[in-house]
Amino acid sequence: MNQQHAAPRNNALDWVDGSDAPEKSSLNIGFMALSDSASLIVAATQEFAQPYGLRLQLRRQSSWSALSERLHSGELDAAQGLYGLVYAMQLGLAGLPQLPMAVLMGLAQNGQSINLSTRLQLAGVNNSEALVRHVRQAGARLTLAHTFPGGTHALWLYYWLASLGIHPLRDVDTLVVPPAQMVAHLQAGRIDGFCAGEPWGAQAVAQRQGFTLCTSQQLWPDHPEKVLACTREFVENCPNAARALVMAVLEASRFLDANEENRRAASCLLSADAFLAAPLTAIQPRFLGAYEDGNGHAWRDPHALRFFAEGAVNMPYLSDGMWFLTQFRRWGLLREEPDYLGLARAVQQTALYGEAASQLGVAVPAGMRSSTLFDGSCWDGQDPAAYARSFALHAMTDARPLARC
Repeated sequence: MNQQHAAPRNNALDWVDGSDAPEKSSLNIGFMALSDSASLIVAATQEFAQPYGLRLQLRRQSSWSALSERLHSGELDAAQGLYGLVYAMQLGLAGLPQLPMAVLMGLAQNGQSINLSTRLQLAGVNNSEALVRHVRQAGARLTLAHTFPGGTHALWLYYWLASLGIHPLRDVDTLVVPPAQMVAHLQAGRIDGFCAGEPWGAQAVAQRQGFTLCTSQQLWPDHPEKVLACTREFVENCPNAARALVMAVLEASRFLDANEENRRAASCLLSADAFLAAPLTAIQPRFLGAYEDGNGHAWRDPHALRFFAEGAVNMPYLSDGMWFLTQFRRWGLLREEPDYLGLARAVQQTALYGEAASQLGVAVPAGMRSSTLFDGSCWDGQDPAAYARSFALHAMTDARPLARC
């Protein structure tokens, strides 16, 4: 990857050699073999971090559980993270020990997919209505995989199934599978479908093992996805290093969204064995927004994977963190109402992010944003407890009608 990128602004570097220099010059950064790890890989390999006094040592992880364990032990200073994983660690859920956590910034929006097996497709289960009939009328017990209990992919899958009237905790079986192993599990017949990040949905299509029935951006256009996560201890002990890390990754994010040439170069880099170890033909099309679902449809997605969008992707919105807490409550991971806003303020590092973004001349949005999901429900973070109770399908006893825009 020999693309040139703009040098960081001089005023952003004034502090590097002074009292605000990073407390650690070498950081171990965890990532998964996923297309939305691109900004971390580009930052570490294309000299975006060096001007900020950092050297980023990339550490590929085999599973989200392994990544969480290494964050907890301190083996990793920071990592690509699932929103649900960060908040599960914060609260001690999903079998994880409780540990104060921090979201430094958003890494990506969009770009995940729900995929079903070719076996189901050949049996006529090639759309949502057919899936409902298959589960309800045929009484088939399907096994669908996601990547971590309470993680992003589990919650997208649950939300989508529930919208069809399929209860994700009662009507189907679910299984946790690392993203890079999804296609192999599909091929072996261990699962009937999965929700995961790219390039694994595209790879299932390419190998004729599955087809994409729904993308996550169809559920929620420009939804929050992976984040840059660390422990609260790291932020408290190394605030300058944390800020410098955010600045380096912001620069890499801006580079990725600048033009298609940069995206093409980055996709070639991602395909290397050290990173995704996947064919370029599986990575590049959806990385550029070109989708084929393996079910006869092709389109240019207006809400494909994005990394920067003038900083709109990267703000650690309070409302984004709170949304995942509402789904924890909805599906019974939380037995009582949490302090939604208080937890989000503790985890989302809005002040640190604002300092880093301002140094780079990147706009800093407000901490709350409003979104309309595909089912017409509105999310703006204003009444999270009512929102969590509002869904027709849930694992709670006090549901109320779904809020509409």
